[in-house]
Amino acid sequence: MDNNILNELNESQRAAVEYCDGAQLVIAGAGSGKTRVLTYKIAYLIGEKGLKPWNILALTFTNKAAKEMKQRIETIVGSQARYINMGTFHSIFSHILRAEANHIGFNSNFTIYDQTDSRSLVKTIIKEMNLDEKIYKPAAVADRISMAKNHLMTAAKYANSNSTVTTDMQHRMPAIKDIYARYSDRCRQANAMDFDDLLMNIYLLFANHEEVRRKYAEKFEYVLVDEYQDTNFAQQAIVNQITKERQMVCVVGDDAQSIYSFRGANIDNILGFQKTYNNARLFKLERNYRSTQAIVNAANSLIRHNQRQIPKNVFSENEQGEKIKLKMAYSDKEEAMIVCNEIARLRRSEQCPYSDFAILYRTNSQSRSFEEYMRKQNIPYRIYGGLSFYQRKEIKDIIAYYRVVANPDDEEAIKRIINYPARGIGNTTLSKVVEKATEKGISIWKVLNNSESCGLDVSKATHTKLHNFCSMLEGWMQRSISDDAYTLGRDIIQESGMSKDIFSGKDPEDIARQENVEEFLSGLSDFVEGRKEEDLGDHVSLTDFLQEVSLMTDLDSDGDSDEPKVVLMTIHAAKGLEFKTVFVVGLEENIFPSPMCSDSMRGLEEERRLLYVAITRAEKHCFLTCAQNRFRYGRMEFDTPSRFIRDIDPRFLQIEGEKFSQPRSTAMPSQPPFSTVSLSSSPLRPAPQPSLTPSSPSDSPLQPGDRIEHTRFGIGEVIKVEGTGDNCKATVEFRNSGTKQLLLKFARYNKL
Repeated sequence: MDNNILNELNESQRAAVEYCDGAQLVIAGAGSGKTRVLTYKIAYLIGEKGLKPWNILALTFTNKAAKEMKQRIETIVGSQARYINMGTFHSIFSHILRAEANHIGFNSNFTIYDQTDSRSLVKTIIKEMNLDEKIYKPAAVADRISMAKNHLMTAAKYANSNSTVTTDMQHRMPAIKDIYARYSDRCRQANAMDFDDLLMNIYLLFANHEEVRRKYAEKFEYVLVDEYQDTNFAQQAIVNQITKERQMVCVVGDDAQSIYSFRGANIDNILGFQKTYNNARLFKLERNYRSTQAIVNAANSLIRHNQRQIPKNVFSENEQGEKIKLKMAYSDKEEAMIVCNEIARLRRSEQCPYSDFAILYRTNSQSRSFEEYMRKQNIPYRIYGGLSFYQRKEIKDIIAYYRVVANPDDEEAIKRIINYPARGIGNTTLSKVVEKATEKGISIWKVLNNSESCGLDVSKATHTKLHNFCSMLEGWMQRSISDDAYTLGRDIIQESGMSKDIFSGKDPEDIARQENVEEFLSGLSDFVEGRKEEDLGDHVSLTDFLQEVSLMTDLDSDGDSDEPKVVLMTIHAAKGLEFKTVFVVGLEENIFPSPMCSDSMRGLEEERRLLYVAITRAEKHCFLTCAQNRFRYGRMEFDTPSRFIRDIDPRFLQIEGEKFSQPRSTAMPSQPPFSTVSLSSSPLRPAPQPSLTPSSPSDSPLQPGDRIEHTRFGIGEVIKVEGTGDNCKATVEFRNSGTKQLLLKFARYNKL
């Protein structure tokens, strides 16, 4: 290896590469060249220290990272790089387990179950044990077993642990220990391991067979671990098993970017590394090559508020750049407009492609308002690592119900909802209905609604189920004549049983579905209010809404094209990526920090690290946004800016937009969340909204030149007023929302 190659590294990077005399912790700040250090260190071990490639073990979290690193090393040391033991924890350990399978009672050709296989087996066992699937949800049970394995708890240990058994009792799932035991037995009988077994079984192999552990401890003369802040309890324990004698181990990561505790990642691994390895040396990579000085300074000022961290002083020698900008909106609708207007402005001024922009949010449900406005503005976008809002299952289910109420002859929509939620109308019955409709040349709705007279060959009980299904739909069809889209739409979600199904779970997937439904209702309410305010019809029906939303439900025909697109994603998905311009949206209490994480210092500090990760994705421009009003839990709620905004040093933050004004009546009645209300027996109705304007506009008319503060459109100036009484209209030029004509009897505004 040409030693001059190390001259390409800065002083801190070079020091981390050249130290090979013992355990080593490399804290790599955002954008500091972490991958570069790992690549050069492995090349240095081979080219300068004389290690054989097959005596090096490098553990990563993705196959992509391992492949890219190995290719880079090969350009430095040549083809011998292909012999390095480099890959993910699971791929490396599965190879070892196949070689040593006989020691743990498996055959070397064991099958590896993926998440779908694992959950399917759990579901089978739950059925065999005659347990209630509504309580023992297969996904939740499988996740509980997974977490136990990641803490190296076998089924026997789990059953003998007072804390786990007590927790399961509190969650009304005392049989999890029995499901786990049966699951483990079935995996062994099938000669199969799931992904978590690959970690637990390698640990047990080394713990119970010292000669095997020593063989691999001697083989792997040097061990390197990437993204060490993301390791869980089991991964850290296995690394220790292999390295405890030689202590030739180099771990690289950043405690300030530890954001995956919900997956089992344990920040204590990186914070406590120097206690695990007594003579470990600490190296810090503190120069950020990605971002401007202003962005780095703002991110530093934020993360300094965390107590549990390894102190570091990340700096940038790039241009000073502009301050982070906080843009305050009056609603999530205006927030989307502000972001899109800013994208358009920067594209004009800097001649940059759409792919330079990323919109980052705390939860997936927040994509809705941005997707809707970008479609209206013809801004191309893509959802990174997920589905577009209107392609998510729960949203498509709701819309299918609405489609049938608006048009009962919609065959595809009926097929989607006829047995969701489950009502005992299975595929066999549906096939008979379709056959009968084809035979008679009528729609399947007509067959369903006249199943007996059509001669449908099903049992009496099934005829009753079909009748009940049709009666439910006909009731909504009748109501659609008089009820607005929001009132009826919300009741359909409840009365169909969807809300009970969606809001009954508590695992992360369930919560994401719940957030999507709440966000959908927010959009539905906004649609109804907007049509009334803008005098586009006294009766805003489900058909009107479906006409609007049909533009959102089709995937772009060029979804896979190479056309540059704005990227929308959660902050968790953005880790490791970078963009010229980043918008971090929804910075309000009860959104960011997430209410699920704000009841403990540990949870709050991870949320602060999450914002740190979001800000440090930006190279040149970083914008934070928050909204004063959001529709949640059946009402328009007044939100306060996130506490994290106050953590950013004012010297590095530029606030744009007028300070939020409090609503005239802040003593609004408390409203339980939709999940609580929807499970009650009483019908749901839109919550009453606080009145922000006189009941009769003619009593206090607006005049041209007046300035108003609108709950959805923000600040605007009145251009024209026409009409009187209930017909009084005002044309208003809004700062971010453009020109709107408002029917004042419905308009929600304050006169400034």
